[in-house]
Amino acid sequence: METLTKEIQEKISPSEAIERLKDGNKRYVSQSMLNRNLGEQVKITSAGQAPFAVVLGCIDSRAPLELVFDQGVGDIFGARVAGNIVNEDVLGSMEYSCKVAGSKLVVVMGHTKCGAVTAACQGVELGNITPLLEKIKPAVNAIGGEMTPDNIETVAIKNVALTIERIRKESSILNDMEQNGEIKIVGASYSVETGEVTFL
Repeated sequence: METLTKEIQEKISPSEAIERLKDGNKRYVSQSMLNRNLGEQVKITSAGQAPFAVVLGCIDSRAPLELVFDQGVGDIFGARVAGNIVNEDVLGSMEYSCKVAGSKLVVVMGHTKCGAVTAACQGVELGNITPLLEKIKPAVNAIGGEMTPDNIETVAIKNVALTIERIRKESSILNDMEQNGEIKIVGASYSVETGEVTFL
C-alpha cells in the first residue's frame, strides 16, 4: 500500500476521499485489512505528511479511527473528543488539516451506544464534563421526548448533523473551501456492534 505523498494527496478529490474511507471500512468489517509496513511508513512520513482526510470522532475506545477505516501512518488526521463536539481548538485543528496540510475531506463521526450522548440525555453534571455535555444539549432538545434507547441513538445522529452545522457557521475557512469544491464536510456513524460506518 502506497504511503501518501503530497503529489498523491493533491490528485485525490473530496469524493474519492470518501470512497477511500468506505473501502477501508469494508476491509475492516470483513477482516481483510491491508498488510502495511508500518515501520517503512514511519520512515517515509518523517519527512512530511499529506493526509487526505480529517476525522472528528469520539474518544470511545471502541471506535479507533485509523483501524475502523483501515488507514496507515500519515493517511488521516484524527481529532477525538467525547461526543465528537467542536470548539475553537478542534476547529483550528480542522482548518490546519485542510487549509494548510491539504486534506480534502472533513468527517464528523458519531457512534452507537455513545456514553457522552447518553450522559447529555440524562442531564449528568460532573466537573468539566458538564460544559462538554452542554455542547450536545442542542441535539437532545431537538429530539425531545422520553430518552429511550432508540431516542438516544437518534440524538447521536442529530448531534453529528448539528456539529457539521457549527463547523460551517463557525469556520469561514472550511465553509469557503466547501463552497469552492475544495473539500467536503460529511457526517458518519460507527456501529460498535458491527464495526460498520454509515455515511449520513
